[in-house]
Amino acid sequence: MKIAILGAGKLGIRITEALLDGDYDITLIDTNEEKLNTLSQQYDVYTVTGDAKTIELLRSINVDTYDFLFSCTTSDDTNILAACFAKTLGCPRVAARVRDPEHMSQIDFICEHLGIDMLVNPDILITSEIYRYLIEKYTLSKGIYTSQNIGLIEFEASRLPMLVGKSLIDFRAMMPDMIMVSISRGGKLIIPHGNDVVKADDLIYLIGNKQKVFALAKIVHTKLRSSDARKVMIIGGGKTGYYLARRLAEYGSQVKIIEKDKKRCHYLAEQLRNVMVLNGDGADINLLAEEDFDQMDAFVTATGYDEENILLALTAKKHGVEDVISKISHESYNDLISTLDLDMVLNPLDITASTILKSIRGSKRVISSVLLQGQAELMEIHVESGMSCVNIPLKDFRFPEYILVAAIHRGSEAIIPDGNTRILPGDRVILVCLVSHIGYVEKLFRRTSFLSSF
Repeated sequence: MKIAILGAGKLGIRITEALLDGDYDITLIDTNEEKLNTLSQQYDVYTVTGDAKTIELLRSINVDTYDFLFSCTTSDDTNILAACFAKTLGCPRVAARVRDPEHMSQIDFICEHLGIDMLVNPDILITSEIYRYLIEKYTLSKGIYTSQNIGLIEFEASRLPMLVGKSLIDFRAMMPDMIMVSISRGGKLIIPHGNDVVKADDLIYLIGNKQKVFALAKIVHTKLRSSDARKVMIIGGGKTGYYLARRLAEYGSQVKIIEKDKKRCHYLAEQLRNVMVLNGDGADINLLAEEDFDQMDAFVTATGYDEENILLALTAKKHGVEDVISKISHESYNDLISTLDLDMVLNPLDITASTILKSIRGSKRVISSVLLQGQAELMEIHVESGMSCVNIPLKDFRFPEYILVAAIHRGSEAIIPDGNTRILPGDRVILVCLVSHIGYVEKLFRRTSFLSSF
């Protein structure tokens, strides 16, 4: 499969890295020749220096021979034009990253009349995850996800005290017909392993037989909480802050945005209805106190600076705000985040890359998928003979710590696996993988020189 990626920024590189282990011929296009030279030495990709939106360049690479093109340069206009030109020149599937609200307000028109198959907006993707957490309270419908006769349930560990303080080894002995597939702790989702211990404040995800999951739900789920996010403060009036404030205001929440840039404040005030826009430094604790930030139901940090987002989120949590969410873009903070007392931490790069990768791979072998708090993906994959994972005991396959085989559908049988379980051709495997490492799934489900697709 031939893939063209226009733009060698963070997103373009992330997608390239995720596809390297697959059966893909990747062409990376950018105007920065020095950067491309460096990348060509690191990765087995074909690089082209030039302007992505020129017909001459697209023709020079024979874009009509490519299966998929994704344009993710820093310019929305360039991305739209490049995707449109590529489609016109014969590339069957094209996608573009677009961030400006002006473009998003006419997304249907752009896709229909310019032939673009998908417009991806990182800010809207992360907004959707935050909204789902704040308003719906569960990332899963009523806290339960089902597939055939397997169910996934999420609940606070304190709702089942017998689990608190127990390791994953203890858990399997106590509940051998279920498997714990992930834990949300301090705003970070982790894939648990044998000696990891459940804490009272953890949000845990269990998979098991559907009927047993529904029975457990009667014990651990109180009536699904209606949203109590009546008052929300957002620090940072950039695109994420804009989209989130608009959606929360439409829901009926009282929203305050604090933004440093006065010109941006004027724009926000003109574009947003029923939103209070304040010009000021969100890092000014006195200002936050004057605006009663400790009386907020939710506090979201969405500035362009990870350090500021983390510190302000911790401050809000210290002052008793119930739901504190932070946008963090750099992976270097991952280890630190797991030690913090935040409710949710989202990386827009991870969510966007996951969305594009699913589009590239299609749905032939991935039967379904769902995001868990925007940080991990639950996937159901059809297994074929010749894949590297077939007929090997799971304990001998040496899965990395960021991936876990949660369940197996084999005909009408539902299997909760242990170390001796083998994956067989024809199985439908449910696995959980951190979004930041989603590319490894390519290697896992490789069939000789061909990979399973999403």
